[in-house]
Amino acid sequence: MGPHPAVAAIRLAVRRVLHDVITEFHRHAGPDRPAGAARRPAHAAGSPYAEAAAAGGSLTALPERPDTPLVLVACSGGADSMALASALAFEARKLDVRAGGITVDHNLQPGSGLRAAEVVTRLTAMDLDPVEAVAVHVGREGGPEAAARDARYAALDAAAERHGAAAVLLGHTRDDQAETVLLGLARGSGIRSLSGMAAASGPAGRYRRPFLQLDRQTARKACLVQSIPVWDDPHNIDPAYTRSRLRHEGLPALEKALGKGVVEALARTAQLSRDDADALDTWAAEAELTVRDETGRLECAGLHALPPAVRRRVLRRALIEAGAPAGSLFARHLEEVDRLITGWRGQRAINLPGRVEALRQGGRLVIRQS
Repeated sequence: MGPHPAVAAIRLAVRRVLHDVITEFHRHAGPDRPAGAARRPAHAAGSPYAEAAAAGGSLTALPERPDTPLVLVACSGGADSMALASALAFEARKLDVRAGGITVDHNLQPGSGLRAAEVVTRLTAMDLDPVEAVAVHVGREGGPEAAARDARYAALDAAAERHGAAAVLLGHTRDDQAETVLLGLARGSGIRSLSGMAAASGPAGRYRRPFLQLDRQTARKACLVQSIPVWDDPHNIDPAYTRSRLRHEGLPALEKALGKGVVEALARTAQLSRDDADALDTWAAEAELTVRDETGRLECAGLHALPPAVRRRVLRRALIEAGAPAGSLFARHLEEVDRLITGWRGQRAINLPGRVEALRQGGRLVIRQS
C-alpha cells in the first residue's frame, strides 16, 4: 500500500524540483569536473584545504564542494515548510542530492529562539545536514511584513552562499499565490505584480517553490498523517497584518460571494500574467535598442511609437539603470515620466527615488542622478 495521497503529492512535487536542480548542477559542472567524479580528500596536496592549512588557516574555513548538489529547505516550523522538509528528506535519500535545512529566527515574538532550536532538532531528526538557525534583526522600512521578508531573504541568501547550496526550497502554496495576486491587485500594480511568485527566482534561480500547485490543506494533511508536529505562527491570524486579514476575511468572503474555485482561478491568473509579463519584458529589451540614438540617449519620437506597455517597461529599465531602486518605483512614477513622452507641455524635471531625475531636452529623454 502506497503513501497517503497528500504525502504522495508533496513528494512528487519535490521530486520534480530536485530532478531539475540535479540536471542544472551537472550541466554546470564543467568538463574538468564531470558529474560523479571522485573528490580529492580534503587534505590532499594541492587541494584548497591543504593550501589553507599551509597558510596557517583553518581547515574548516573553506566550504566543502562535493560532486552532489546541496539543497536547503527554509523551514519556519509551520505545516507548509515541515511538509516540505519531510518530502525533501525522503526524496534526497533516493537521489544524487544532499539535503539540509535553515530556520530564520526573526526575534519578533517571545520564545522565538526556543522555537528555532526546536525546528533545528526536528530537521536534524529527519537526517538533514547541515541544519542551522539564523537570528536576524527586522527593521521598519516598508512596514513590518516587508521588513521581515527582506531580513529573511538576506539570511537565506547568506546561508546559501555559506554552505554552497544549489537551491533553497520554499513552502509557498497555491493559497499563498492567490493571496499575493490579490495584494498586487489591491495596490493597483501592473501585470508583473499580478504574476505572483515564480516557481524559481533569486540569483540563478536559487529559490524553488515546489508547492505552488498544491493547496495549503494538502501540506497540513501530509504532516498530520505522518505525525509531524507543526507550529502555527500567531502572526498568521493577527488582523494587524494585511496578509492575515486577507487570508481569514478577504478570501473567505470572495469564495462565499463567487463560489469555490477562487484560489485556483487566482493561481491560474498568476501563471497567465507571468507568461504575458515575460513576453513584454523580452519585447521591451529588444525595443530599447531601437529607440536610443548614437550617444545612447532615449529618443522621444521612438518611445512614443511603442505600445504603452512596452514603452513603460523601457522607461522602468532606464530608471533602474540610472540608480532608482526597483522596489521604490511605483506606477505613479512611471506615469509621470511617460507624460514627458505622450503629454509634453514643457514640464520641469521629474524627481524620482534614488535621487534620479527625468527631463525632456531636444527631443531626447534625459535620465540622470541629480
